[in-house]
Amino acid sequence: MFYDHQQIEKKWQKYWEENQTYKTSNNTDKPKFYVLDMFPYPSGAGLHVGHPLGYIASDIYARYKRHQGFNVLHPVGYDSFGLPAEQYAIQTGQHPAITTEQNINRYEEQLRKIGFSFDWSREVRTSDASYYKWTQWIFIQLYHSWYNKDTDKAESIDSLIRHFEEKGTEGLNANQNDELNFTSEEWKNASEIDKEDILLNYRLAYRAETTVNWCPALGTVLANDEVKDGKSERGGFPVFQKKMMQWSMRISAYSERLLQGLNTLDWPQPLKDSQEYWIGKSQGAQVQFKVEGHDETVEVFTTRPDTIFGATFMVLAPENPLVETITTDAQKVEVDTYIEETSKKTERDRMSDVKNVSGAFTGSYAINPFSNEKMPIYISDYVLMGYGTGAVMAVPAHDERDHRFAKKFNLEIKKVVETEEDVQEKSFDSKDSVCVNSDFLNGLHYNEAKAKIISEIETKGIGHGTTNYRQRDAIFSRQRYWGEPVPIYYKDGMPYTLPTSALPLELPEVEKYLPTEDGDPPLGNAKEFAWDEANQKVVATDLIDDKTIFPLELSTMPGWAGSSWYFLRYMDPNDEETFVKKELADYWGQVDLYIGGNEHATGHLLYSRFWNMFLKDRGYISHDEPFQKLINQGMILGMSAFVYRIDGTNQYVSKNLAKDYQTQQIHVDVSLLKGTSDELDTEAFKAWRPDYADAEFILEDGKYITDREVEKMSKSKYNVVNPDDICEEYGADGLRLYEMFLGPLEQSKPWNTQGLSGVYGFLKKFWNLYFNGDVFEVSDEEPAKAEYKVLHTLIKKVVYDIENFSFNTSVSSFMIAVNELQKIKCNKRNILEPLAVIISPYAPHICEELWSLLGHGTSIEFEKFPALNEDYLVEDEIEYPVSVNGKMKFKISLSAQLSAKEVEDLVISNEKMQQILEGKTPKKIIVVPHRIVNIVI
Repeated sequence: MFYDHQQIEKKWQKYWEENQTYKTSNNTDKPKFYVLDMFPYPSGAGLHVGHPLGYIASDIYARYKRHQGFNVLHPVGYDSFGLPAEQYAIQTGQHPAITTEQNINRYEEQLRKIGFSFDWSREVRTSDASYYKWTQWIFIQLYHSWYNKDTDKAESIDSLIRHFEEKGTEGLNANQNDELNFTSEEWKNASEIDKEDILLNYRLAYRAETTVNWCPALGTVLANDEVKDGKSERGGFPVFQKKMMQWSMRISAYSERLLQGLNTLDWPQPLKDSQEYWIGKSQGAQVQFKVEGHDETVEVFTTRPDTIFGATFMVLAPENPLVETITTDAQKVEVDTYIEETSKKTERDRMSDVKNVSGAFTGSYAINPFSNEKMPIYISDYVLMGYGTGAVMAVPAHDERDHRFAKKFNLEIKKVVETEEDVQEKSFDSKDSVCVNSDFLNGLHYNEAKAKIISEIETKGIGHGTTNYRQRDAIFSRQRYWGEPVPIYYKDGMPYTLPTSALPLELPEVEKYLPTEDGDPPLGNAKEFAWDEANQKVVATDLIDDKTIFPLELSTMPGWAGSSWYFLRYMDPNDEETFVKKELADYWGQVDLYIGGNEHATGHLLYSRFWNMFLKDRGYISHDEPFQKLINQGMILGMSAFVYRIDGTNQYVSKNLAKDYQTQQIHVDVSLLKGTSDELDTEAFKAWRPDYADAEFILEDGKYITDREVEKMSKSKYNVVNPDDICEEYGADGLRLYEMFLGPLEQSKPWNTQGLSGVYGFLKKFWNLYFNGDVFEVSDEEPAKAEYKVLHTLIKKVVYDIENFSFNTSVSSFMIAVNELQKIKCNKRNILEPLAVIISPYAPHICEELWSLLGHGTSIEFEKFPALNEDYLVEDEIEYPVSVNGKMKFKISLSAQLSAKEVEDLVISNEKMQQILEGKTPKKIIVVPHRIVNIVI
């Protein structure tokens, strides 16, 4: 019977939509299972075949859990704020909302074609005001919270104010920007502005001067992960370090909990390692060094205080405020020039550049508090202001980077850890040796020396032992239009939150999406964007009088704001009273399976863990971590095609002749190749772009053969394969099976359209099991044991594979089972019905159609997954190979129920064995039950 995949797939996609087959109920006594894909950003290019890989895997798992009787939440939505739509708006004047809507419609059309079992009724979009109302609400909760180190959680700012009223800062143990000291009386007598200023020092969302990655061309601040090699990832524009007043999130308060929480998660180890490195916990000491001729001191954090006697110079971050104070007139030009150069590098670039050594001498000296020797003070870009104190004591004998710096600037290298190596030539970094040249530390091992020196530092009153984290607070402002407005207005220069009743604070209309002429963010172009405090509403900007009508914050939130809590909104996206009801959050709890790319390791995955922990602290949800199990799917790579253009000409030489010419390799669109071959359709190539219209070709055997290479699939490499085309030719079920069949989910693998014919052939074979010619024919006759064995072998394998996310081996098992059933001409209902259920998570359309033909009036989706019966896998007979003196002589079939002694007796009495023995008695007989018989004669 002809397998008409197009008709079948359209029919069932329509059925699922009309019947809302995958709509999930919140009111059920079923156990829950929450399956989620990382939030897609709807780009203008639409999906290519690499994008659905993770979605197909999560969809198989979601369908499998429904078959197991779980109430499955498997939603979809769009992370729809972002720079690409805004850049397009700047270029064309088209509002980002229009571009975003078009892109989402395209994505949704493509996703529906692949047959995903999403609950479409729960769709969310971060750019919808009904959604970002709650993103703004969470921001307000963060603003009105502080982190109490004694209770180790976030608390309402009201409890901090009560503490100030009763005790001032006495006994306060809080995460803060600066350590403040005041009495309760001083607090009570402070003005409202001073009180607000003090509270900003503790709030979890706060405004402070911060060094940021500023991109003038994009007119915005960028996160570290949006910058590569000193340029913006989007557009490749130069990025500079600049000090600006910015909103920040106090994620640093959660560093230890974020670190410890990793131990409770089933995540890939490399991803955990990335977060651990990013958080960067280290233990050591904070030490103050006096600066000769100045009142100021330089405070450093060091993980190796035991090497302080070997500290021969100091290095400050170029942006350290002390630099300006201590730089001498003679060194000012050199220092200023160096600072200007450093501003062109991001922190990430500075951290990763371990090879290049650079710096400038300030002209000042610090005094080593233990050796009393003078230490020249330099600045260098390898020291970061945000990590520790923005200053390091350099111990070149025992630190590789300090050693390179000392060699470059000809500074003293002093050995303080015992080693046979020549520290003048190479640093020696070890915790296994003992201290030397270190006065009272001589002869002590690392742990003893560290404890003793910290004790001495504390006795001298110049510092203390401490734990430090590399992770810095997350900058939360973006100077762009297309993002969530920050619900803040300014009175007397101080920020105040809008009342929650005024939310959402909607994005205003603007005439242009660029910063204003005064350098304000694009929202500065809005005509209706001021806050009327008396009437509690947004009014015209020209009414601002700073008495009752005040300016609103002009920055918007970063791209990660909306994606830091979306998994909670799916629990009830239509709730108008709260972001999620506590009882629903308790029912759905953590995401049980989260699938997405590893590029979000230190961005989205950290921020969402932070927001989740905060919401738990404040009592809105009960679980600490958002995502219990996480899988990073690999990439599907494209097979790029290249032509070779002879330099200075418009002549193109075929691949195997190119070595004879000076050529340039140029990407060409893979759609210009003939069929599935490597031959270029030269006429199509000439018609592709105007500059190729008069192209000439040097052919081999009358053909132009392109070069091919496996690369990342991307529009810029012209190697993108559109899933719509695959669904048209091979069906969505073919696409789903093929993507799983390509290899293990976590690995990257190359796409090859030719490979689809294999899975398509399997689908046709599977379909025809249920037909006799063109007639649907399934027998109610009881299956034979051999038929049950094929089925239950498959059940055992598929259950193991799905539960271990080994989807590729399941597809192989389907092929084996269908081949075996075809060989034995099986058409029994008791085999073919469960077979359709087993295959349906992978190929839902064909299985729905077969289920319907089998006489069922409801969807296959909620049928119970077939149970394994091990009895069918027990062999009735075993075929024993019989070896004599190590050589296999013959095979004998015996009952599987026989004991080893019974097997031995039957083998010895066998006619063939008697001929081999020729009347001799065997020296040794070894029976391995159900496996082999070995005889020595």
